[in-house]
Amino acid sequence: MALEAFSLGRTPVTVDTCDLPLSGITWKQAVSICNELSEAHGLSTAYRISGDEVQWKLESDGFRLPTEAEWEYGCRAGTKGPHYGPLSGVAWTTLDAGEGPHRVALKEPNAFGLYDTLGNVWEWCWDYLDPARYGNYRVFRGGSWADKPWSVRASVRRGSAPDALLEGSGLRLARGALRSGREVQGWSEARDRERAAVSGPLPLGWTPLSLPGSR
Repeated sequence: MALEAFSLGRTPVTVDTCDLPLSGITWKQAVSICNELSEAHGLSTAYRISGDEVQWKLESDGFRLPTEAEWEYGCRAGTKGPHYGPLSGVAWTTLDAGEGPHRVALKEPNAFGLYDTLGNVWEWCWDYLDPARYGNYRVFRGGSWADKPWSVRASVRRGSAPDALLEGSGLRLARGALRSGREVQGWSEARDRERAAVSGPLPLGWTPLSLPGSR
């Protein structure tokens, strides 16, 4: 998908490396990559980016990050257990030798035909991790080659600041416009702000942060 069209400001991605997942990218870089790929394919960009502010243009047909719900649906592919198959057969973890990401599609796919949704690299999602406790931290899912097996499960969710550069963090592309008015987590700014509005005594160790003015 024209991966040679962008460079992340570092080493250009070429057709010789396009079967390796991108690794060590921030959430902000991930949304910029989505926009660059949309432009390269003549699609409308999914994100309006202004400094640290990112707004999702819900009507866009361009490439974007999946919501958490979309990611988990795609990962599980109709299954209900922690993995969509025996972990050693579907995911790269610390059980496998290696000090970095592995080429894609070397393990077994899930029932939707998706490879490496578990293990290999964490995959950034659109959603906030927990706006009441972590402010603008964003979610990544799926685990990586550097994670122990117990951490590589369809239900595990982690997150970090949108500009945090983490080893083993990558992305999985999604596409599709959203009809307006849908009020569910990940799709709705109003719902996320509602989740952030914690009143009364806070649990020990919580440091609530303010969400950005817009997104």
